[in-house]
Amino acid sequence: MKLNFAILPLVLVSALLTGCAQPMHEPSRIAEEPLVWPQPPLPPRIEFIASVSRPLDLGIKPPLYERLKRLVGGKEQPGFIQPGGVTVDQGVIFVADPGAQCLWILKSEAGSFKRVFSAGKENLVSPVAVAVGRDGRLYLTDSYLAKVFVYRNNGELLTTIGEGKLERPAGVAYDRTSDRLYVADSAAHRILIFSGTGQAIGSIGQRGAGKGEFNFPTHIAVDQQGTLYVTDSLGFRVQMFAPDGQFQAAFGHHSNVSGDFAAPKGVAVDSDGHVYVVDALFETVQIFDKAGQLLLNFGERGIDPGQFWLPSGIFIDANDRIYVADTYNQRIQIFQYLGRKQQ
Repeated sequence: MKLNFAILPLVLVSALLTGCAQPMHEPSRIAEEPLVWPQPPLPPRIEFIASVSRPLDLGIKPPLYERLKRLVGGKEQPGFIQPGGVTVDQGVIFVADPGAQCLWILKSEAGSFKRVFSAGKENLVSPVAVAVGRDGRLYLTDSYLAKVFVYRNNGELLTTIGEGKLERPAGVAYDRTSDRLYVADSAAHRILIFSGTGQAIGSIGQRGAGKGEFNFPTHIAVDQQGTLYVTDSLGFRVQMFAPDGQFQAAFGHHSNVSGDFAAPKGVAVDSDGHVYVVDALFETVQIFDKAGQLLLNFGERGIDPGQFWLPSGIFIDANDRIYVADTYNQRIQIFQYLGRKQQ
């Protein structure tokens, strides 16, 4: 039997983005008592808030006719299949779900939700990450179609970015201050930079192990100062870049010891500048200072609240609420950073 080496990079990137296990179908459970990290008597820094597996978990009910149709057909309200990327804007939760091949738009205050399965005439195949820009624009990367689709926040397609310029796009992040869109092109081992409207500005990196070089970058984030954070997945590190694209620092090594990385994925930064890194194989979220010193971790393997199974994306909003894509538990888990309240 001959191996087709041409498809190996695509297979490898898919494994980095989604993992390689079968999803659990256990329902999400509710925590009976407050879950906090670290454990008492130490002051809590992270608190579990909720678990969302489907719109109903946010109190969103489908229209009456839809409920009646599902009642007759014996079907439950749809839920996440393999959520990989998550972001939040003005209380609306957006989830990139490659398992369901769609983008979820969950509006709890309005009591409505929508699933977007297409971009114009194209059906989504592997939507893996989503970010919000100015005027509520949504940027959705599809790693298979090798494009970034730009939608209104109601799911209406506006335009396409990066067509013909991307090989295997993964993470996406938007900097409101500079109106810059960053896209991690995993197979090309670089970060592409666009304006918010899609004009190409430049790129960062090439394949390698040096400063500012990458080995399959997959997830990215931008903090309030415009610093770019990149998960260099097979470099087993997080790299940081100034707003002008210059390399600033890096931390992380490959090992099975806390504070190092086995399968680093999502990255995010809270209002105090702490760096959160999801590790799918450790099945935890590790929190570092900017020097790379481990401060705390939360989560472990399992299906209960505060536990993970091959988690991937992470997002932290302006109120320090933390959203983690617990991919193979088919849910988004929500936590709160309490550090500032404890000082």
